Amino acid sequence: MLEPAVRTAPVQLAADYFETYSVIGVLAAIGVLFVAVAFTAGRLLRPSVPTAEKLLTYECGVDPVGEGWAHTQVRYYVYAFLYVIFAVDSIFLFPWATVYAAPGYGGVTLVEMFIFLGFLAVGLLYAWKKGVLEWT
Repeated sequence: MLEPAVRTAPVQLAADYFETYSVIGVLAAIGVLFVAVAFTAGRLLRPSVPTAEKLLTYECGVDPVGEGWAHTQVRYYVYAFLYVIFAVDSIFLFPWATVYAAPGYGGVTLVEMFIFLGFLAVGLLYAWKKGVLEWT
């Protein structure tokens, strides 16, 4: 027959496991409470004297003239998209370098990285062929 201490060991391990999550939950609740108190205090303590000038739309010292719609060229979004792609690539390189140094993973991770870089190169080549990278 099993001893009672042996039977309660998994229960104790589960309690320890969830205790770490309870600490995270308490810290998250304290953080949310801190933000709520700060916003409430700001709302109660600030002066509120709305005037016609304060209610005007204001941007960079220029009075609003014309419609609220502005045309934006698509190439700005393409540049942002290319930046995000290469930022993700640079973030992916750091964990790859640590795994590549581990024994037994060198060849496999090297092939995976060249496949990943190949996809990025095809995307960059496509953007270059479409003339997206030209700033005119």
